[in-house]
Amino acid sequence: MAKEKTYFACQACGAQSPRWLGKCPDCGGWNTMVEEREAAQRGAAAKYVEGATSRPMPIAEIAAEGEHRTSVGIGELDRVLGGGLVKGSVVLVGGDPGIGKSTLMLQAMEELASRGGRVLYVSGEESARQIKLRGERLGASSKGLLVLAENSLEDILSHASDVKPDAMVVDSIQTLFTPTITSAPGSISQVREGAAQLVVFAKKSGTPVFIVGHVTKDGSIAGPRVLEHMVDTVLYFEGDRGHAFRILRAVKNRFGSTNEIGVFEMKGAGLREVENPSEIFLAERLLDVTGSVVVSTVEGTRPIMAELQALVTPTSFGNPRRTAIGVDYGRFTLLLAVLEKRVGLHLMGQDVYVNVVGGLKVEEPSVDLGVISAVASAFKDIPIPSRTVMMGEVGLGGEVRAIGNAEMRVREAAKLGFDRCVMPKSNLKKLPKVKGIELVGVEQVDEALEVILG
Repeated sequence: MAKEKTYFACQACGAQSPRWLGKCPDCGGWNTMVEEREAAQRGAAAKYVEGATSRPMPIAEIAAEGEHRTSVGIGELDRVLGGGLVKGSVVLVGGDPGIGKSTLMLQAMEELASRGGRVLYVSGEESARQIKLRGERLGASSKGLLVLAENSLEDILSHASDVKPDAMVVDSIQTLFTPTITSAPGSISQVREGAAQLVVFAKKSGTPVFIVGHVTKDGSIAGPRVLEHMVDTVLYFEGDRGHAFRILRAVKNRFGSTNEIGVFEMKGAGLREVENPSEIFLAERLLDVTGSVVVSTVEGTRPIMAELQALVTPTSFGNPRRTAIGVDYGRFTLLLAVLEKRVGLHLMGQDVYVNVVGGLKVEEPSVDLGVISAVASAFKDIPIPSRTVMMGEVGLGGEVRAIGNAEMRVREAAKLGFDRCVMPKSNLKKLPKVKGIELVGVEQVDEALEVILG
C-alpha cells in the first residue's frame, strides 16, 4: 500500500512546505500553513465524465465550428459574459458574503429553465427547502430547474451525468469534498481537485458550469490563484451591502472582453437589471455644490456618466490626509502634485478627499481632468456649472491628453441633458458636431480651470 505524503499547504496562495512555518514564504501570510495528506489515488471522480479519450490531431484537420452562445435571459449577465454562455465553458463567480451571488445564479437558472432548458442547481451550503423558500421570493418555479443539496463531488458528477443539464451551478466550491483527498472541505487540495474535476466534466460533456467562490478579506477569491487560471471566465460581484446597486465585472474572459460591466439593483424580489447606469449614478446629485463634477468613463462598449466629489479642508495634523475612493490612489496623488506645481494651488496644508458616488470604481485616466477640476473647485469654493461634463487625461507637464471613444462619450452626455463638454483639444479636431452640446477644447490644466471656474 502506497504511503501517504504529508505536507503543509498555505490556505491563501497554495504554497507547499515539508514542515510547518509560521509565515508563508510566498505570500507572507501568517498562520496560514495547514497540514494536509495527499493520497496515492487521484481523480476517481473522472470516471463519471462522458466522452472518449482525446488524441493528437493536426490543426488543419480540427473542425472549426462557429462559437455558439446561449443567452442566459439576463441582459446584464449576457453582456459581461460576452454575449451569452459558451458550450463547455466554466465561469467562476466571486463576491462578498450576502452580495447576491446565489440570488443571481438562481435567477439565471430560472430564466434558462423557463425557456425549455434543463438546468441543475447544486448547493453545498443550503438545504433544498431553503432554496425553495428563496425561489418562491424570486419567482423560480420552472419544472426544468432541478435542485440538488449535496457536498460529495463524486455524487454531484454522477447526478450531472445522469441528468445531462443544459447548464449547472455549484454553490460553492469551498463546500465540496472528495474522499480521494484526506484534508477538510475548503482546503487548498479539496478546492483545487474539485475545480479540476468540474472543468473536466464541462469540457467533455459540453455543459456550461458556474462555480461560486468565497472571497478573502482582501477581496480575492479564496483558494489558490491557480483556481482562476483553471476556469474560462472569472466574474466579481462588487458593491456595498448598504447600497442597493451591484456591479458585476469580468476580470478574465476567454470568450469575450474583460472591460464590460453589468449593473444590478437589489430589490425584494431579487436583482433587477439597470439598463442606463448613468441616470442612476446621477439621480441624487445636488446642483451648484463646490467640489462636484460629472466625469465620463467607458466600460467595454458602454459610456457611463458618474459624479465625482472632492472636499478640501485645512488639516489639523502635521501631515495632511489624502483619501481616494473609487479612483486609483497613486494617480490621485500624482494629480495633486500637478495642481501644486503647474497651477499653483497650495494644498500642502489641506486634507483632500475624493469620492466617486454610487460605489463605482473608475480606473481609466479619462477622469484625470475631472479629479483636478473637483479639487480646484473645492479649494477655491467655486461651484462648477452643473450641466458641464469633464473628460481628459492629464500629464505631468499639466497638458491635457487625448482619450479614446470621445464621440461615444459626448453623445451620452448630450442624451442626458448636458450642454457643455470640456475635453482635450486634440480630440475636438476629429469630432463631428453634436446637437445640443457645446464642445470646449483645452490643451493645459490651467486653461480648463479658467473655462469652468473663471
